[in-house]
Amino acid sequence: MSYLTLRGINKIYPNGFHAVHDFNLEIEKGEFIVFVGSSGCGKSTTLRMIAGLENISKGDFFIDGVRANEKGPRERGVAMVFQSYALYPHMSVYDNLAFGLMLQGVDEDVIEKKVLNTAKILGLTDYLDRKPRALSGGQRQRVAVGRAIIRKVNIFLMDEPLSNLDAKQRVTMRSEITQIHRETGATTIYVTHDQTEAMTMADRIVVMKEGYIQQVGTPHDLYFNPSNMFVAGFIGEPPMNFIAGRLQGGKINVGATQLDLGMVADKNVLDKYEGSEIAFGFRPEAIKLVGKEDVQNAYRLTGEVELTELLGDNTNVYMDIQDVKSILKVDPHDTPEMDSKLEFAIPYESVYLFDKQTEKRIKLRETSK
Repeated sequence: MSYLTLRGINKIYPNGFHAVHDFNLEIEKGEFIVFVGSSGCGKSTTLRMIAGLENISKGDFFIDGVRANEKGPRERGVAMVFQSYALYPHMSVYDNLAFGLMLQGVDEDVIEKKVLNTAKILGLTDYLDRKPRALSGGQRQRVAVGRAIIRKVNIFLMDEPLSNLDAKQRVTMRSEITQIHRETGATTIYVTHDQTEAMTMADRIVVMKEGYIQQVGTPHDLYFNPSNMFVAGFIGEPPMNFIAGRLQGGKINVGATQLDLGMVADKNVLDKYEGSEIAFGFRPEAIKLVGKEDVQNAYRLTGEVELTELLGDNTNVYMDIQDVKSILKVDPHDTPEMDSKLEFAIPYESVYLFDKQTEKRIKLRETSK
């Protein structure tokens, strides 16, 4: 059995709302797991059930092989970092870090040693005498993380801890939390709605939607092998483009342009979906600009540029491809003019197909990517 095991976990509130459905997951010791999904998908509720802050309506939760459903938060040996910093405003940084150890009756010399060591790890040594109101948002979040790691527990639970920080602070804290995880070796479960945080921090990601797990895998798995349209559209920035069409004779139409899907999928696969609505997917960064790059073994499409967003390292190009809206990601030096025509190519190996009715990914070949 894995270090943390969730079997058939459900959360049903007294009013009948079913927040989490049949959640199954095995987490190994020392893993960094990220729950990701849009607001209301059940990720924070699941975290709170793991913490012991919410009762489990149905299912079993095990910590190191021992059933923990009825155990309280203290008995589970977890430390939790919330979205709100939850610091004691009248206490100094030193006292905020030390408070939990003081309640446990730890010797003052030991407390001092642990506080100083934790402050050093988090870059808080120069702020130990300050009150929270004298700190920046990033510094306050470091103190909140410090209160968790100073206890040396085996399980860290973090519920959107960076959502109150600005973009630059989030990038810094992402790397710091990842480094702390490596140094402590604790099993960490991290909740976020930000897929960039999930992709950059996780060993494995759990993608959730409306209380259901959509897919569990490494960042690489989810990006290159999404199981359905929701995961494909959620992971990646900008999201994957989808062009819907009815499969006729192994082809779909994009406006007046016909795409022969026999170039990417086996005939028996296409025969199975003949006459059905499918979605042709490609990532914005997978395209090549005709005339700028060598284009072979690719579909060619032409569209009108509606909007461009120069982001420094790349430009997002919003396209109207014969009444189909798409986003392309191009080199900033290749930023096209507004309202101009732009021809681009989608390499065959970068194409994804989905069953529009079930939204599940279609396996193209026996050895599909």
